[in-house]
Amino acid sequence: MDRLVLDPTGRDRDAETAELHARGPATPVDILGVKAWAVADPDLLEDLLKDPRVSKDGHQHWPELPEFSSGWPLALWVTVRSMFTAHGADHRRLRRLVGTAFTARRINELAGRVEELTEALLDDLAATPPGTPVDLRERLAYPLPIRVIAQLLGLPDELVDRFRAHVDGAFDTTLTPAESEANGVAFYGMVGELIAAKRREPGDDLTSALIAACESEAGGGSRTDGGDAGLSEQELLDTLLLVVSAGYETTVNLIDNGIANLLTHPEQLALVREGKVGWDDVVEETLRRDAPVAHLPLRYAVEDIELPGGVTVRRGEAILASYAAAGRHPSRHTDGAAFDLTRADKDHLAFGHGVHFCLGAPLGRLEGRTALSRLFERFPDLVLAPDAELRPVESLISNGHRTLPVLLHGPRA
Repeated sequence: MDRLVLDPTGRDRDAETAELHARGPATPVDILGVKAWAVADPDLLEDLLKDPRVSKDGHQHWPELPEFSSGWPLALWVTVRSMFTAHGADHRRLRRLVGTAFTARRINELAGRVEELTEALLDDLAATPPGTPVDLRERLAYPLPIRVIAQLLGLPDELVDRFRAHVDGAFDTTLTPAESEANGVAFYGMVGELIAAKRREPGDDLTSALIAACESEAGGGSRTDGGDAGLSEQELLDTLLLVVSAGYETTVNLIDNGIANLLTHPEQLALVREGKVGWDDVVEETLRRDAPVAHLPLRYAVEDIELPGGVTVRRGEAILASYAAAGRHPSRHTDGAAFDLTRADKDHLAFGHGVHFCLGAPLGRLEGRTALSRLFERFPDLVLAPDAELRPVESLISNGHRTLPVLLHGPRA
């Protein structure tokens, strides 16, 4: 079978999804020059995501890593040393350290703050003159999760916008290798500034807690070996980079896609307003239909793995989790492209599965539910702006819109 070249612009996600479905449970793809197996079948993907023969640690299990550790636009995704890429005992150690910030108790404590931030953003939107289009991706979907993750990390206000620019660069798969590498260097520099600031003035935040774990060894010196407990200096950098990146980009797309789906399917919005379905239904159906991360690089076969249809993924070959295609797969969802809030089975893999299931899933759901419910309650006449073009973000990873222009009070008479 010919290798499918994935479009770095994401400009026709629907056609790409249909092609992945037609090619079977797993198909060879090209990701900006890297060869991998894309898995779009949700049953097979679930199996692989919890299979111990599949690793995310390219340093151990991807022989091609040295070739693509620099110069490849997605190098940052595969070279970091954090729970995102760790395997086995290292993954458990790193996940345990970060998990303290995402317990059910901490999420419940954040609920009030999420509501406060949402109301403040909606107050700001309410000052918009009637008939003036507003970009809700820029004015709501972006700032809410950024401010929440900034609070979790203790991120100084002056660093917030600069961090956002580098996260956007990490998800932009149209950058040249040089642009991507420069963004990575600058991103690490920003994380280093945050660490330095928190070492000078620790606070009650995740950054300070991770620094303490890094410096917990005898004598208070920072670890560099990545041993059995605590955190090495590189792991500290990469863990913070992960939390900043994953901590808001997926929620931005959840809020963005939720708004777009409701405005382009008014009959579904009517069901919400009539109380026939709830806001949790909106969140889950949006996650299923439009996974915030379309493709997530990369995983690797620790040994040869036999797949259905006589396909063998050889040891050391790369595997790509194609979440957007899995969410619409006909084997699990009838008419998967439809946005149907009454769908009985809204099961999805948008937050992953198995040991790498997203720690921030409860927080993302909380933010999405709060933003969507309060927006449509506050602005009941909300509509898409005339001639609005819902163009995709230029990325094969991030699955959202470049802009989301709306009229808050409907068209002017």
